[in-house]
Amino acid sequence: MATTEVVQSRRIVTEIPGPKSRAIQERRSAAVAQGVGSTLPVYVERAGGGIVEDVDGNALIDFGSGIAVTNVGNADPRVVERAAEQMGRFTHTCFMVNPYESYVEVCEALNRITPGDHEKRSILLNSGAEAVENAIKIARNATGRQAVVVFDHAYHGRTNLTMALTAKNMPYKQGFGPFAGEVHRMPMAYAYRWPTGPENCGPEAAAAAIEQITKQIGAENVAAMVIEPIQGEGGFIEPAPGFLPALVEFCRAKGIVFVADEVQTGFARTGDMFACEHEGVVPDLITTAKGIAGGLPLAAVTGRAELMDAVHGGGLGGTYGGNPAACAAALASLEAIESDDLVGRAREIGALMLDRLRTLADKYEVIGDVRGRGAMVAIELVKDGKEPATEALAQVVAHCHSRGLILLSAGTYGNVIRMLPPLAISDELLREGLDILEEGLAGL
Repeated sequence: MATTEVVQSRRIVTEIPGPKSRAIQERRSAAVAQGVGSTLPVYVERAGGGIVEDVDGNALIDFGSGIAVTNVGNADPRVVERAAEQMGRFTHTCFMVNPYESYVEVCEALNRITPGDHEKRSILLNSGAEAVENAIKIARNATGRQAVVVFDHAYHGRTNLTMALTAKNMPYKQGFGPFAGEVHRMPMAYAYRWPTGPENCGPEAAAAAIEQITKQIGAENVAAMVIEPIQGEGGFIEPAPGFLPALVEFCRAKGIVFVADEVQTGFARTGDMFACEHEGVVPDLITTAKGIAGGLPLAAVTGRAELMDAVHGGGLGGTYGGNPAACAAALASLEAIESDDLVGRAREIGALMLDRLRTLADKYEVIGDVRGRGAMVAIELVKDGKEPATEALAQVVAHCHSRGLILLSAGTYGNVIRMLPPLAISDELLREGLDILEEGLAGL
């Protein structure tokens, strides 16, 4: 595994945020729109492996990976070298004006590694939301239908269409409507909160969704069903067993395009290259971004050739989609994932973290559920049964931040702590981070 110049140990030399970060924060308040938030306003100097160093000299343990972006580690030398070399040759032509080979190479790689042995095509874009929008464009064009089915607790982006697909109102949708139409929301197989128990969740949730689609929309009107194989912002909800395969079977029978939104779950994050592989699900279209290019902005839609090629010439694209430096970074990142066996490393991380988190759940009643796969794990905090414990979450996260552990919150109810460490992190940093998390839980 590649190493970096960043020393792989936590170091706290000032309060967090420190004086230099606070000074920059004051400048930010006068320059940056207030609607742009930051989970932890420590201003970053450099990062690598499992450590983020700030301008005050503090070194924090990274359990966020920039929201599942730096899977191969921040500033991986292979990514930096390939991107820098490309930047020295040319920075942009627009693939739609003068194409270049690296765009083709990335598409070839995606066609090879995504689930299914059918013939595929890919397009490259800028962001996860843009990928989801284009997947829906492709599905509507290919099927001649309009309706789109999504699920409770979903997050798909911040554009107008993807806000409509997203389930959570605050902060993503409040005040930004009206939203795109022909979007229909179905129940999610949320095992921890399923009324008749987790053992019934998969088949019952699938049956409920299929019944609602059939009766309320008409399957013949549905262009696409879009779902995260593990929901991200919704709280790392892992669909109950059988739910996804049942939906795929229904879509196949009714001519509905099944779209797996793997923007957060893709590229070894969950202990498979893609999360839908866990139950052998082969999507018609798969959307990717985040972990694809080691931190550079890149996204993609990959899918069945007959669907992707149904769109007329010029109907897909964008000025910056498949930027050459981002393509170079993606090729290096994909090589690192395969050569370093980061799929296997994600499974090791998951085994270590889930074992410890389940031990903590036995010890602290505030942990209602432990869930996730690979290096994508979460705890849901509750009180009085399953009432969301949002105040406890805020207290625990604040403690962890003060002690130099970067954590993210999530969940429709605002009570989930999600953990997304880089796959380049050491076991020692994982254990130390979990020790800090336990300190926060013990202090409730």
